[in-house]
Amino acid sequence: NYESVSQYAQVEDVLYSEESSPQKKLDNVMRLAELCIEVLQQNDEYHAEAFAWFSDLVIEHAEIFWSLCAVDLEAALDCQPPDTWDSFPIFQLLNDYLRTHDSLKNGKFHTHLRDLFAPQVIRYVDLMESSIAQSIHRGFEREKWEPVGNGCATSEDIFWKLDALQTFIRDLHWPDEDFGKHLDYRLKLMAADMIESCVKRTLNNFETTLQKGRKSTDYVVPNDLCVMINVILDAQEKVDRLCSVSGNAEAHKYHPMVEDLILKTLATMKTFLNTRFSVIMESVISKLSRYDEGTMMASFLSLTSPLTSTVSSQRPGLDVALAYVSFVRNNMERLRERIIDENFVLTFFEVWYTKLTTMICDWLSERITLRLHLFQLTVIATIMKKVYKAFELHVCDTNLLKCKTYETVMDRIKLEEATASVCSGGSYDNTSDAESDIASE
Repeated sequence: NYESVSQYAQVEDVLYSEESSPQKKLDNVMRLAELCIEVLQQNDEYHAEAFAWFSDLVIEHAEIFWSLCAVDLEAALDCQPPDTWDSFPIFQLLNDYLRTHDSLKNGKFHTHLRDLFAPQVIRYVDLMESSIAQSIHRGFEREKWEPVGNGCATSEDIFWKLDALQTFIRDLHWPDEDFGKHLDYRLKLMAADMIESCVKRTLNNFETTLQKGRKSTDYVVPNDLCVMINVILDAQEKVDRLCSVSGNAEAHKYHPMVEDLILKTLATMKTFLNTRFSVIMESVISKLSRYDEGTMMASFLSLTSPLTSTVSSQRPGLDVALAYVSFVRNNMERLRERIIDENFVLTFFEVWYTKLTTMICDWLSERITLRLHLFQLTVIATIMKKVYKAFELHVCDTNLLKCKTYETVMDRIKLEEATASVCSGGSYDNTSDAESDIASE
């Protein structure tokens, strides 16, 4: 009987002793619960055949047995300090036994146990939600944007806490189905809110950091910008597991909203970064415009740098072209090495290449009636040929690389090179590609 189990567990000596600490009392009740489960399982195992004739009496006896245990359980819980969660293992132990018992499942004691711990679960979720929100606020204020896991220190901490909280609540196997669904739904909405906040804070930092960067060909995407991109990519990978709730229409509507925000944020990051790269391309093009046919600068350089010059060190514009080619290569390598998602990198490269070739094509179209100066021809030809090889090396789609815009630019380059060769009496030789390889080494 229960009195024998209680004496064996020394409940009176430990649980009701003023000298016992709250933790020691919990440990004592935990031991008591284990003994109670063991005794009832032994009864079911050894007397199953006899009990089958008196099932109602057996159930009543078990409920009385557990009601006596409930008194000691409440005594142990009452002496615990506020906002401590050391008692949850007791709930898990008892609930795992009761929910698999055909007769005691959702019985009097099981219901009492559920009602006893429900306020603690709600309080625990409330405090964890507040704690995670504070972690986001304080974490991003101090974030150094160094790579940690698949993101940064703050994002890794947030995603781990959200996952750990959901795993903990799920492992409770809450006996009340409706309340269990409510908890699950609340945790998914909480995760969606936290991920949304994390994404927005990261994007704000991304935009601020990007604006501080240089706008010349020596610019290389900083490591912290790569980390910020990875934070959003990591959120994209985790959002489905942390935010989706099966069978809940409202949650299904909320989850795509967060997913859509992540997709828009990634697109915005690509746009911001591509805009920075376009500004650098524009700075190169602005140098070319000063050499337009008919301008004083072009006339002056025609005297100082004749078309017959084939020595790489004297070929005007080669240093400008090589500087831009190095800019492209360095940034491609940086993004390839630091971004965790291959698809993101490839799609950005495609957008970058398309924008780059379009800018050059538009610039040439504005000068359709003008013959290019050697400076302009050297820069455009070297950039297009070497940039094409750079993107090809990074496995970009060949059909994209050889797009109509590219073909239009290359046709114009061939025409200008042929004209330069005729004007120089055949002494002009298009060796800029080979020469630039030597120079870059």
